[in-house]
Amino acid sequence: MPAFALVCVVIGFIILWFYGIQLIIIAFRESIVWGLMYLFVPFANLYYVISRWDKCKSPFLKSLLALPFIILGFYLLNTSIAGPGYEMIDGLTQL
Repeated sequence: MPAFALVCVVIGFIILWFYGIQLIIIAFRESIVWGLMYLFVPFANLYYVISRWDKCKSPFLKSLLALPFIILGFYLLNTSIAGPGYEMIDGLTQL
């Protein structure tokens, strides 16, 4: 089960990476300044996506497809590590 959980998480991160690169390319196509701001200025990427929603809508919404994979992967990983016979004591898994 941990292998399947890891595959789910990896698939999710590949989806996020792919569509994140597409958003960076869109920002650089507008201008070099916007591309650099998108990469290095905090919250500039959020402002860019919101202010240019017509261009960024498709890759942004497609990147949300990664969330179920990541959530499922971490859930399965957590249940396989802390399965039967384990109990949580003070936030630590102990046998």
